[in-house]
Amino acid sequence: MIVAVEGPSAAGKTTWCRGNVPEFVPEYQPTGSEPDGADVDAQAAYWVAVNSGRWAETQRLEARAGVAICDSDPLKLHYSWCLARIGATPRVRYERELSAVCTAFERGVLGFADVIFVSIPTPEVLRSQRDNDPMRRRRHFELHAALSGPLTEWYSAVDRVDPGRVRWGFPPDCGSGSFGPARTNRCDVDFLRTVHEELPALEGA
Repeated sequence: MIVAVEGPSAAGKTTWCRGNVPEFVPEYQPTGSEPDGADVDAQAAYWVAVNSGRWAETQRLEARAGVAICDSDPLKLHYSWCLARIGATPRVRYERELSAVCTAFERGVLGFADVIFVSIPTPEVLRSQRDNDPMRRRRHFELHAALSGPLTEWYSAVDRVDPGRVRWGFPPDCGSGSFGPARTNRCDVDFLRTVHEELPALEGA
């Protein structure tokens, strides 16, 4: 079983993971060497490689523990879609990344989690939780907070295509009864394309 814990910055993903399991797959930490977007194909390849690496780490944890909890969705395709949705990046970035992710799905090196817990707190709650966590640097907090609406749209699309895969809100504990059945379509590229078709159309170039 693979479980992703997702939400905007300061939603409490890491806190929930730390409070419920002894080991989990941590969220990606920026290195400062990420592509700047000048070459959208190189950018797509970079992020698919990063996310495929997290997926492999997730599978290793699943093999050891039976259940793998991920601090943020290892697929992470929603991020480029959400950025394009608010006009922060060009639509072509998402389109190229979607193409690269489809190839990764066909190769079986990236996929959807079996269950995704999604929490979208209000802006006021997000700012309060950010302010109460001085140990975390959230340099792009305002941008990430602005993605809450598109993030809801993304996971609503996933939920329409596969009802029950998305659970809104973080459960009080990590009891296996919260997970439901494991999925057999983790790496199904047709499932991915159907989710894409359920999303609102992106505007712009």
